Amino acid sequence: MAANSQKTILVLGAGLCSPPLIHYLADHGFKVIVGNRTVKKAVEIAERCKNKQNIQCIELDVEKPDAQKKLEELIPTVDGVVSMLPYLFHPLAAKIAVAHKKHFFTTSYVSEAMRALDEPAKQAGVVIINECGVDPGTDHMSAMRVINRVRAEGGDIVSFRSFCGGLPAPEDNNNPYGYKLSWAPRGVLLASRNDAHFLKDGKDVNIAGKDLFDNFEVVDIAGVGKFEAYPNRNSTQYIDIYGIKNVKTMVRGTYRNIGWCPTIKKIADLGYLSIDELSLEGKTYADLMRSKVNASPSDNLREKVAQQVNLKPDDAILDRMEWLGLFSNKQVAAGVKTYLDALCELCKERLVYNKGERDMLLMRHEFVAEFPNKREYISSLLVDFGIPNGDSSMSRTVSIPVAIAVRMVMEGKFTKPGIQIPIIPELYNPILDELETLGIKFVDKIEKTETK
Repeated sequence: MAANSQKTILVLGAGLCSPPLIHYLADHGFKVIVGNRTVKKAVEIAERCKNKQNIQCIELDVEKPDAQKKLEELIPTVDGVVSMLPYLFHPLAAKIAVAHKKHFFTTSYVSEAMRALDEPAKQAGVVIINECGVDPGTDHMSAMRVINRVRAEGGDIVSFRSFCGGLPAPEDNNNPYGYKLSWAPRGVLLASRNDAHFLKDGKDVNIAGKDLFDNFEVVDIAGVGKFEAYPNRNSTQYIDIYGIKNVKTMVRGTYRNIGWCPTIKKIADLGYLSIDELSLEGKTYADLMRSKVNASPSDNLREKVAQQVNLKPDDAILDRMEWLGLFSNKQVAAGVKTYLDALCELCKERLVYNKGERDMLLMRHEFVAEFPNKREYISSLLVDFGIPNGDSSMSRTVSIPVAIAVRMVMEGKFTKPGIQIPIIPELYNPILDELETLGIKFVDKIEKTETK
């Protein structure tokens, strides 16, 4: 611990997933400066830490005009920067970090703006670690551990399917959506707009965002339950990243409880994922819905919606819409300018964890590996639960991997400069090993072997 006593880490953002990161670093002897839009939120996190004396909380709003000036003043005084902000804000902080030869870390995907910093970081001797959360993050790590084992034994991966979901624990799965918010609600809704691109049985498949929730399957995971699984983003880019050039099926996606996909599909069909700005001042949610289905105040709104989206009036999907408040006379919050943000406000109120409830992080990889004399069907499963009245599983699995990476770099155990994601043994082995000591463990299993 003494080796780290003089190291200072700037953590940008004190959102839902930041507390375990902040606590881990403080508990390992780092000085942690937490910059957040509201200092009170950061202080609340610090107060829950047994080594809170190692945490300093400051006001830092990256959306304000003076944000860059503040970062320019602050970053040269620290040893490393972790951004837990929305991904759009990473490049600004990372660019300043590289200019001042400070290491930079985030859990987000590598954007083009971040990728542009690879060569400058290498020249400056700066490590930039991205995609070091849970998804992306431990999904890469656990997958590469299996892929490299297969490769070392003379095998080749011909099929790879990977799905992950942050869900309520079964005993707390008690609302009609089967979902509660364990990370940024707007991010959840924005992700529902994404196109999907994957490889299936050698065929290139593209699905437009508007059709995403028509393309799910129901899967049954032994000992866990049944879930809807749908594809997410561009899976094909990981063929090269993982080095599995002969793969015929490559799909990465998301788990949700039964009923989520068809419900979000109809909500999207009604236009509630739109980010077009318009005036919603003084309107109720019923007003918004009436405008979507061309209904008058005297019409039966539920029946009009049913007609619009081709459902029977007693359909469970309409029950879910009504439960959320989409037919209600509740007024849209001041300042809300898009249908997506109006929907987001309802989600923040209704899709919440109550005191004492816990979440579940579910991730499963399925591999088919070809060997000269056999074919193996391999699974890798993570089922992790949050701590009642403590940290959620989502926050732990997102932020502890990046916290471990920070410690490795600060202690000189990982020094490779430039943009890095945890697909190399020097990163994924120590992170996965330490996560196991914290109870976050993947169980790898050969499900079936076929002899050739």
